[in-house]
Amino acid sequence: MAAKPNSVPSPASPRHVLVIEDNADIASLISMHLHDNGFEVQVETRGDTGLAAFKGGAFDLVVLDLMLPGIDGLTLCREMRAGNSYIPILMLTAKSTELDRVLGLEMGADDYLTKPFSLPELVARVKALLRRVDALSARQAMPAPLIEKNGLTINAEKHLVLVDGKEVDLTAREFDLLHHLASHPGRVYSRIQLLDEVWGYSYEGYEHTVNTHINRLRAKIEKDPANPVYVQTVWGVGYKFAA
Repeated sequence: MAAKPNSVPSPASPRHVLVIEDNADIASLISMHLHDNGFEVQVETRGDTGLAAFKGGAFDLVVLDLMLPGIDGLTLCREMRAGNSYIPILMLTAKSTELDRVLGLEMGADDYLTKPFSLPELVARVKALLRRVDALSARQAMPAPLIEKNGLTINAEKHLVLVDGKEVDLTAREFDLLHHLASHPGRVYSRIQLLDEVWGYSYEGYEHTVNTHINRLRAKIEKDPANPVYVQTVWGVGYKFAA
């Protein structure tokens, strides 16, 4: 079912999801489960047709396979992020190496699932990403104060981070993680708490996702990531933003 080219739907309206997956069986199962959960779904099986559909439709979220004919998922993700509008991207990959996951996140994916995955978990991830977008939209509707700390500036309204006056390129998830921690300086969060409050879901065993994002965030904002000034580790507990 094609997405209708209309305005962004309200939370009560059906959400439109674009699924770009070349495995017909997987695409059909994803589409069926999303339909059962109230989503309208359009399926494309090639990267090039997926990109055309993305540019021609009005979607609330994209489920994107990494390995695609026509245009690969990483290139497609980068093309989607080149536009002005922000639409969350959930990347699917049959590869399980850290490099593949990091590359997907670097290209702008908001989250990833490694095949094989459970369909209820995919639906939960989709809902969590959309809840996060709704929450961000609500926050952006209100004036957001600047957060400044030892040369680090976080502007939530403009979704902008500066270190010593120089803009830092963060993914949407990295920004959300940093902003959440910095909004509560000195408060210690466990990995499970961060999964719940930043990612929007709590799955034991996915704590490594938080570790990966913390490491990548430190590499971008800390002068010495091995001795972080901003995002600090509380051993045996979790992470905090310096008070």
